[in-house]
Amino acid sequence: MSDPRRQLHLNLFVYPGGHHEAAWRYHGSDPARVLDIGFYQDLARRAEAAAFDAVFFADGPSLPDNVRYASRFRLEPFTWLSAIAAATERIGLIATASTTYSEPYNLARLFASLDHLSHGRAGWNIVTTGAPDAAANFGLDAHPVHAERYERAREFVDVVGKLWDSWEDEALVADPATGVFADTGRVHRVDHRGRHLKVRGPLNTPRTPQGRPVYVQAGSSEDGRAFAARYAEAVFTAHQTLASAQEYYADVKARAAALGRDPGRLLVLPGISPFIGSTEAEARALHEEFNELTQPGYSLDLLRRLLGLELSEEELDGPVPRHLIETGGERGNGSRFQLVLDIVEREQPSVRQLLHRLAGARGHQVVAGTPEQIADTLQLWFEQGAADGFNVMPPWLPGGFDVFADEVVPLLRRRGLFREAYQGATLRDHYGLTRPESVYATGAARATVPTPAEVPTPVPVPTPAEIPARQKEHVPS
Repeated sequence: MSDPRRQLHLNLFVYPGGHHEAAWRYHGSDPARVLDIGFYQDLARRAEAAAFDAVFFADGPSLPDNVRYASRFRLEPFTWLSAIAAATERIGLIATASTTYSEPYNLARLFASLDHLSHGRAGWNIVTTGAPDAAANFGLDAHPVHAERYERAREFVDVVGKLWDSWEDEALVADPATGVFADTGRVHRVDHRGRHLKVRGPLNTPRTPQGRPVYVQAGSSEDGRAFAARYAEAVFTAHQTLASAQEYYADVKARAAALGRDPGRLLVLPGISPFIGSTEAEARALHEEFNELTQPGYSLDLLRRLLGLELSEEELDGPVPRHLIETGGERGNGSRFQLVLDIVEREQPSVRQLLHRLAGARGHQVVAGTPEQIADTLQLWFEQGAADGFNVMPPWLPGGFDVFADEVVPLLRRRGLFREAYQGATLRDHYGLTRPESVYATGAARATVPTPAEVPTPVPVPTPAEIPARQKEHVPS
């Protein structure tokens, strides 16, 4: 039995149609509903009935070139999540927004509005945007380089935090007897002038129910790890092996502790895309059925964007040409690039085998097995210092999530790993995070990092060498 004080956190990662690139072609999918808000409201209500922490929407400010073969368009998350907020009561609502292609004041208003209308359920997935095509949509001649994007992101998050804090909690008075609506002595200008940004403030929206939305971050590069350690309260990450996940988990938590943060207040949530069957053979057959629906034109384009390889369909059954992969430059800074390169070097797959590995969830862990095997995998990673929970990435929707909620979640509950019901009302409540005070409040604690004396001793994280080989082998593929 697990420590009853620590339980899994589960998010439903929503992608139009599902996470497998061929999901829209699967007979159990309903591609006609990918633009129907009712479809997403139903999914969110289903996840809320299972007491999931949050639904998460990815986003990007450009149209992928390979939309010809897959449902990879983008739904603007604030509009969509606002409609989902109206159809739900407790589940968290995490939206992706770019620090490269947004302005701090507008983004602060959008998230403040979402947090208010949802009564404290908003989370911000902070991204710097890795798609070079986005630049031309915003009047830029070139996409900013990796290091510059992260430099702007750090300044951006600091400014947005000050804007959310610019109204102290007591600033909104609304006292008819005195005629005072707001205590303007508790509303503060930001007056930020930095290298990338200039913002006066204050925000024109009072402080939100959570104080500020939960900070979520995705990225495992060196810059990404440093950024997560300083700012993130939850980290979305991708790993193919237990050892890789353990290394990341230990590293990012150690970095957070070195900055004076409580590492227990930084949740590491890898992605997992489960193919579930009544037997392992049935689950593997289902996975293979999806892979047979893939389009080489889509898959080869994905490989070009990830590794820079220009390959033809005639080369599908040959080995991946490792010698043609350029490891330096902008692409080499990306965490997903390194993940795919590790697969190539570790497994030496054919091009087709590699494409099938990536088709399921773009580099996130794909697991095929029975409900018990899926639960075993989640429990192993959770208990062996690799994860605090997971982003569940159903291969197709809604059926891929329905079977997880119906068959896997009850097993996790019986093992004491997942809540029976919500204990709080906000996303911070679900994640076990405290509500930060405004940085402008008198005597307020710093909103981002506590002092070292306030940080409890972290629970030791086992190294890969300390984990028995039989446990490593327990994870179904």
